[in-house]
Amino acid sequence: MAIWCARLSVDRWRLSQELKLGEGADAEPTALITETAHGPRIDAINDAARLAGAQVSMMLADARTLCPQIQTAPADPAGDLALLEKLAVWAQRWGPWSALDPPDGLLVDTTAAAHLFGGEQRLLADVTAAFAKRKIAVRAAIAPTAGAAWALSHFGPSDSQPAIINGHDATMRALTDLPVAALRLDSDVLTVLRRLGLKRLGDLADITSGAVNRSEAAARDALHRRFRNRKSPSANPLVRLDQLLGRVPEPLLPVVAPDMPLVQRRLMEPLRHRALLDQVLSDLAEDMARSLEARGEGARRLELGLWRVDGEVIVRRLELAAATRDPAHITRLFAEKLEGIDAGFGIETVRLRASWVESLSHRQGDVEAAAERHGTSLSACIDRLTVRLGSQAVRRPVLGASHLPERAQNWQPALEQEPVSQNGFAFHQRPLKLLDKPERIAVLYASPDGYPQRFRWRGNVHDVVRVEGPERIAPEWWRQRSTARLRDYYQIEDEHGRRYWIYRHGVAGDGRGGAPDWFLQGLCA
Repeated sequence: MAIWCARLSVDRWRLSQELKLGEGADAEPTALITETAHGPRIDAINDAARLAGAQVSMMLADARTLCPQIQTAPADPAGDLALLEKLAVWAQRWGPWSALDPPDGLLVDTTAAAHLFGGEQRLLADVTAAFAKRKIAVRAAIAPTAGAAWALSHFGPSDSQPAIINGHDATMRALTDLPVAALRLDSDVLTVLRRLGLKRLGDLADITSGAVNRSEAAARDALHRRFRNRKSPSANPLVRLDQLLGRVPEPLLPVVAPDMPLVQRRLMEPLRHRALLDQVLSDLAEDMARSLEARGEGARRLELGLWRVDGEVIVRRLELAAATRDPAHITRLFAEKLEGIDAGFGIETVRLRASWVESLSHRQGDVEAAAERHGTSLSACIDRLTVRLGSQAVRRPVLGASHLPERAQNWQPALEQEPVSQNGFAFHQRPLKLLDKPERIAVLYASPDGYPQRFRWRGNVHDVVRVEGPERIAPEWWRQRSTARLRDYYQIEDEHGRRYWIYRHGVAGDGRGGAPDWFLQGLCA
């Protein structure tokens, strides 16, 4: 079975907007764009943009002439692929295994599984309904081979007709009128086939299946000679046709669901009191710690599921700043998540699952372990603040790949993955406090290429008594124009012992502007 998520990028963007803004967030014409050498290009559009005249692969400037009010958002191929991987695991409810068909499709093996749903037609109906419930538009088809199912889902009849092919013998009869693009070929190969007059699968099959006369035999040999050196299946229409008809096997790579640690308790009597629930949670945390320790891992994200007697499921999620398997820490964090839980007629099943794990040594450092036991670990502190204030309210500084002081440090949510450090990159000593934005200072006296002897900052005049520097920093040529000026940094001390970090923006006579300007950017210890 082939499942084509025809509008995966737009559907994913719309769902994310609905989570932020509610229903109707995609009412405005919107295009998902990718930056190219010739300007932004449209990768996907919503219904409002399509009605306004925008098209996929159109340049954004052309689309704005048709629809000036069109809104834009950056395309996210990595996010689309991540969603497709999750859908591939979820789609295994219809078959024993599934495979990715990038960028927007899935392949599911439904061999000997259709009768469980009441037949292939009901299976397709169940697939369409399940994806519609998730607000994802799909087209699905069932055929004896993956290539035939893909062709039928992308180029087959309308949704009102069943997209099903029964048996290998009926494959070519059902697909003979489809375009050669249904063979999943590269664009240059499709151009060659059209120039040869081969526009339908039936035209290609008539030549490759057998020769009736001398002219057909010559055409078949010419086609074989033209594509015999093409090694990739997507560049060889003969291989793709054989795969579609089942003459040549097509290897597929199944998606394997990750084996995540899971512990649960099925209770003999439903729980209705918080004290008993806390005890069950503590027992599950102990079981989870043992399971993680056996695997040499620690949990970064945990999900606690509570099944009530009336069938309602309550889920609480917890994301941690660092991998851990400390039961007390896990229990303490979940205790704040369970405030105000409505147990109804009672909770009969409690399940704890680690949906994100990382490698963690079997033996942790004594200092960090002792700190975690006393609740003073930095990671434990971040976890507690995140639970109380929210994941976006706690931020931490991270190093940035830039030698400019204002870009050498950034802020990101505390639970996000830290960027890869640049080993061996030596940073110069920097002041303890940097201003959010460098402030201009009025230099009262300075030599043409030296440091100021006296300057005014925030209404006060300071005499310079000690100087260290300069440290010259060149502009980032890949970010800034060639006319950007150099910086010469100095650490200075005034007559009262206060120290500052200043720089001269530009060099006299560099031809990139007038006289150099002076700025104060930091305060030294």
